[in-house]
Amino acid sequence: MSRQFDRRNFLSQLGTAGLAAMGTSLSTLPFLSGCQTGRNNAKIDHVILLWMAGGMCHTETFDPKKFTPFEKGMESKSVYSTFPAIPTILDGLSFSEGLESIGQVMDRGTIIRSYRSADLGFILHTRHQYHWHTCYEPPQSVQPPHLGAWIAKELGPVNPVMPPFIDIGQRMTVGEGEELKAFHSGGFLGTEYGPFAIPDPSQGLESVSPPKGMSLSRFEARNKLYRDLIKSSPFGDHASSYHQESMERAMERSYQLLKSPEVAAFNLSLEPKQVYDTYNTGRFGLGCLLARRLVENGARFISVTTEYEPFLGWDTHENGHSRLVDMKKQIDRPVAQLILDLEERGLLDRTLVILASEFSRDMLMEGRPGEKVKDQVEVPDYVQETKHYGMHRHFTDGSSILLWGGGIRKGHIMGATADERPFRATTEPVVIDQVHQTIYYLLGMDPETNYVIEGRPFYTTPDGKGKPILDILA
Repeated sequence: MSRQFDRRNFLSQLGTAGLAAMGTSLSTLPFLSGCQTGRNNAKIDHVILLWMAGGMCHTETFDPKKFTPFEKGMESKSVYSTFPAIPTILDGLSFSEGLESIGQVMDRGTIIRSYRSADLGFILHTRHQYHWHTCYEPPQSVQPPHLGAWIAKELGPVNPVMPPFIDIGQRMTVGEGEELKAFHSGGFLGTEYGPFAIPDPSQGLESVSPPKGMSLSRFEARNKLYRDLIKSSPFGDHASSYHQESMERAMERSYQLLKSPEVAAFNLSLEPKQVYDTYNTGRFGLGCLLARRLVENGARFISVTTEYEPFLGWDTHENGHSRLVDMKKQIDRPVAQLILDLEERGLLDRTLVILASEFSRDMLMEGRPGEKVKDQVEVPDYVQETKHYGMHRHFTDGSSILLWGGGIRKGHIMGATADERPFRATTEPVVIDQVHQTIYYLLGMDPETNYVIEGRPFYTTPDGKGKPILDILA
């Protein structure tokens, strides 16, 4: 991977999302405070979102169906799951082969097998990711904040020095980078609540250090230049005073981090070799290790992603089976180790860990039954090559979410999907506003939290109608 923290973009990294990722935060939208209340019976202090970017197939991972081994000439419609099911630590709960380690920590958490993604028409990954992370369907006339930004704004950091919202593993220089920036944002809440971006966790320390060869005095001069810049044209003419101050506060907080002892939390080389090697399955695995270190040092909301890049990772339009062999190797050991390490350190009871994806996949079905959308990949009627063995199309009518930590029932299974195609959610369906409100509830955030933007209240979930999923709460 190329170096991400060069001199040119260092200031934008310190300014959380950076000027290029602000979207409407540079607008002159009026900003009037709505309901803001203190934490009420909070059960957790930290959130870690483990993001399976690209559409993780539920029947190939956490909700396996009938195993259909590869056979040249087999009918595509006969393919249900391309991995055999394996037992987990819970009676009656099976995962697909390759997820043995995660299966052994499910006695600490809950699996939801009935999540339904929204019907957004033509299916695009970044549209559904936008919806999952903001709870608002694109496009919006006002840029909604990311889930992490809401939490950063309402609760602030646990440790005043640490950025309250940290995003690990997603580069904005890959395909659909501008679309990714659209929801990696503080939105109307302001730049200071957007994500502090660490594209490569192995370079975490570099993200909070002046570029190599730059003296502290020179960096301080650039810090002053940044302050002057946000108050002058072109930004000063178009940004409200609130957003100018927000950008300035973002830089100041990042500058304080640079000078603090907590900067060592970003240095993975301080971990014992055995621990480092356990997590080191790639950038995602090291991201889990960095997330653990950041929680230990008071980070509030951390997102760790397998990274979305079109046709890579979980975005399996061909070679679905072989690609998932690799993806499972990337996530299985680090996710399980993260849960065990948090538990050992006494942090799991005050931390919510979520594993999720924007939607699922199916060999044949695009979208959901009865709502025809454009097919984006041709699937042959008969599988003649191994590249056609696996899940190719986007499926939005059923997928899995895993949760561990404070306030979550242990060893619980919620919902189910059909055993025959289409593998849609059949019981206890869950939608995104319920997921968001469950997170806010556990954090003790008021469900009526809103801000008045352009003359209308803007809630954490659309119209303030979201309700927490009570059945998964301890």
